[in-house]
Amino acid sequence: MELLDHLKFFTSLDALAVGYLLLAWFGIGYVIERPLGSRISTSVLVANYRKQWMIQMITRQPRIFDATILGTLREGTSFFASACLIAIGGGLAAISNAKKLSDVAQNLALDAPEIIWEVKILLALLFITSAFLKFIWSNRLFGYCGVVMASVPNDKNDPLALPRAQKAGDLNITAARAFNGGLRGIYFALGSLGWLLGPVGLLVSTTLTLFILLRREFASTSREILLRDEG
Repeated sequence: MELLDHLKFFTSLDALAVGYLLLAWFGIGYVIERPLGSRISTSVLVANYRKQWMIQMITRQPRIFDATILGTLREGTSFFASACLIAIGGGLAAISNAKKLSDVAQNLALDAPEIIWEVKILLALLFITSAFLKFIWSNRLFGYCGVVMASVPNDKNDPLALPRAQKAGDLNITAARAFNGGLRGIYFALGSLGWLLGPVGLLVSTTLTLFILLRREFASTSREILLRDEG
């Protein structure tokens, strides 16, 4: 009964705001990774360069340059995975001491039971946990890519050279897709914190998160540079 009494603090507007957040999270990933018409995202444009990278690698001697780039990519996934673990620990610590959050909220005239703040923090932790899992998987896929890269013959006339280079390119792209998904998870984790200010705050922060992601993928300077004619 106590839980049911607490649920009255969540309104239909809260449900709408959370639904909007989750729909935006799934929807933006679909739009970015699956281009519609001529609106190709920055991530997809870079994926094409990843394919070309593996083809150019076939005849590159030595391949120290390629190994260095791959190592840098793996370091990025490790860094963000570690950061997510720290954030998860901090979030769990906040939940275990939700009374302090409740006291702060009362000072801001945002009075609500402790369980309400716990649920709102759990929503952010959902995105952080998803991001952590994606970063871990991305790191592993980059490792697979490195193994396949090492098996690519240096002779472009070797029948195994191009197929293995293409395999390495596909693995690299899949790893990057997981990494980008992790980054979006962090964006939406930050956006979900707007719920601490109420459903309107969540609607505003989700819209702002969507705007930032759409701009960086479809209207950024980096995208224009990638689209420049190289002919």
